[in-house]
This record gives sequence, structure tokens and C-alpha cells, in this order.
Amino acid sequence: MSFLTKIFGSSNQRALKRMQVSVDQTNLLESEYQQLSDDELSGLRVRLKELLKDTNFDLLAHAFAATREASVRTIGLRHFDAQMLGGIALSEGNIAEMKTGEGKTLVATLPAYMNVVKGNKVILVTVNDYLAQRDAAWMGRVYEFLGLSVGCITAGLDDDARRVAYGCDVTYGTNNEFGF
Repeated sequence: MSFLTKIFGSSNQRALKRMQVSVDQTNLLESEYQQLSDDELSGLRVRLKELLKDTNFDLLAHAFAATREASVRTIGLRHFDAQMLGGIALSEGNIAEMKTGEGKTLVATLPAYMNVVKGNKVILVTVNDYLAQRDAAWMGRVYEFLGLSVGCITAGLDDDARRVAYGCDVTYGTNNEFGF
């Protein structure tokens, strides 16, 4: 380990330290979001989009806090801090390597909701039709609770069904089924 790395840390350590600030901010919002009614949480997307006009507004912390609370209420799963870090990495356009069972499917809900709030469509690519259908149904409960539409593109869908799925806020599918 070099002298400078000992003093300043590796680039990975610095990135994690920077991202931990966002995790801490999200955690501070948790009790506030727990107090929201289901209707308030479901309608939050519009309010968050309005708040984006304020350049000092931290969308990531609020979107992640909302997604975490929606997940707890709908499927009984709470994002851990390590999963929040993975969500932040994905939201920054980075790769987040996670092993089997560490919650990749749940992690994806965080940046997905945030991107829909920003006005983007979200496409989540899985390795097979079974996982696409499973994830769309399972995580779809979280997204729908937050007021989003969810679609799934699998082999054998006709063109009309594909159009409907592409028109959703969040669309699951496999790489060989998507057309760009």
C-alpha cells in the first residue's frame, strides 16, 4: 500500500465514503416517510418532481426513502445500507457487483423509482423469461404502490402486448426480447 493510499484511502474507499453520506441522509428521512399515509406515499412522485426545480433538493435521498418505505409496506423487505450503496452506484451509472442472495432485485427498485421521477422510462434486463416475470410481479407491487406502471416483455408476446409493456414506467425483460 502506497503512502498516499494510506493517508487518503483507495479510490473505492473514497467513493464508498462519499456514497455513505447519501445513505445517512436517506436513513434520516426514514421516520418521516414511515409517517406518510399510503395515499401520500403513492402520490409522492408528483411532489418529488416539483421539488426537483429546487437545485438544492436531494432527490436521491427522498426517492430512496420512499422506495424503501413502499417496499416495507408491500413486500415486507427493507433495503439494508449495503443495498442502498448498490442503488447509489447504479444511479450513478456504475456497476454494482452483488452475489446471489444479496438483493440485486430489490436494489434495482431504488434507482428505478428515482429515474421515473426524473421523467425517464426504466428497462430492467434479466437473464430469462422466468426471472423477468417473477421480478415484474414481485417488485411490481412496490412500483405500483408508488404510482408507477410495470410491464414485462417475454418470448411469444404479440406486437400489441409489447407496445403496452414498452409504454409502462418500468419494463422487465430479457436482452434478446428488447428492440431498440
